[in-house]
Amino acid sequence: MLRKGKKPLATMTESALEDYFKKLNGTAPGDLYDLVLSEVERPLFRTVMAYTEGNQSRAAEILGINRGTLRKKLKAYAISVD
Repeated sequence: MLRKGKKPLATMTESALEDYFKKLNGTAPGDLYDLVLSEVERPLFRTVMAYTEGNQSRAAEILGINRGTLRKKLKAYAISVD
């Protein structure tokens, strides 16, 4: 359920990418896929870990990934599980 005045994530993402391309001023982007994933995954994992109060099993279940993958991503993004 969206809160009043909030845009759907897809619309916000599209808008952010359009702004990104405008700011490039003709410069070719590189590694855009990895850039977008890291920009989305980092806050996703941070928020889910906070929601689950650091419970990795519960977080992995919510995310639909296994715990090993979750641990790998947490390490890659230097997200503390304390």
